[in-house]
Amino acid sequence: MDSIENILAEQQELPDFLKEKLELFLPDILDLVKEAGKIILAVYKTDFTIENKKDNTPVTTADFAANALIVKKLTELTPDIPILSEESDEIPFEKRATWTLYWLVDPLDGTRTFIEKTGEFSVNIALIYKHRPILGVIYSPIKECTFYAYQGLGTFYQSNQEPARPIHVCSELPQDHSRKVVVACTQSSHCQALSIFLDNLKKEFHEYELKYMGSSLKSCMVARGEADIYARLGPTSEWDTAAAQCIVEEAGGLITDTNMKVLRYNTKDSLLNPNFFVFGDRSIAWQRLLLK
Repeated sequence: MDSIENILAEQQELPDFLKEKLELFLPDILDLVKEAGKIILAVYKTDFTIENKKDNTPVTTADFAANALIVKKLTELTPDIPILSEESDEIPFEKRATWTLYWLVDPLDGTRTFIEKTGEFSVNIALIYKHRPILGVIYSPIKECTFYAYQGLGTFYQSNQEPARPIHVCSELPQDHSRKVVVACTQSSHCQALSIFLDNLKKEFHEYELKYMGSSLKSCMVARGEADIYARLGPTSEWDTAAAQCIVEEAGGLITDTNMKVLRYNTKDSLLNPNFFVFGDRSIAWQRLLLK
């Protein structure tokens, strides 16, 4: 597929100074997401306050507390690198457009699941260089597990205090349909487009299995080989996908829009993502499954 080859070619070579920075940054970011996770869990156990933002999405005391910590620590770590966070003040595109390198943060990804107390939320931190994520860390405070990657490192999973281990996507679905295709999904994300996708998936592969999960942990399921495909056919923002994209790509998979074009960041005034796919098997034209 030409579009996939184009995607792979777009992963630019990093300058030497930035390669060194990634190795230096990673331990601090791993500590930071866990520190933010402790703050989130402290709020999780209380009768926390819930508000609605201008876009009518919920925000809690935990979102603000984790954001304050992350912004403070990142500013101390890298005072010359700007920060774009879901819970910080809006930054106009005219200013963002001048950024070559910046942090992109979702201090509490999955606020709705946090409110519902399902435990399926995470802390997401990514470093963006020339519109692509080059470092990504996702931490689940409830599961006490971390997914992390940076360009050229590969992707690693660490649970509790166990040693980190490399993970990889399931890069090829069995041609003999000897197992079901595993689809990562959110309970609340079903829509007509997804129903069409799943109907076509069943026609193509005979059987599929839905595995429900919240936040960007669905993308991590693909990175870990626990799911084959996650089709997000509804609204998300750039901070929802950036860390996951680095993690999935370094694990051998891809996150693309529904035209099979790689997601890019900070290229326009709006921070909304297009609909997208997260997958391991690059040989499949997943966009065909959206057609009626």
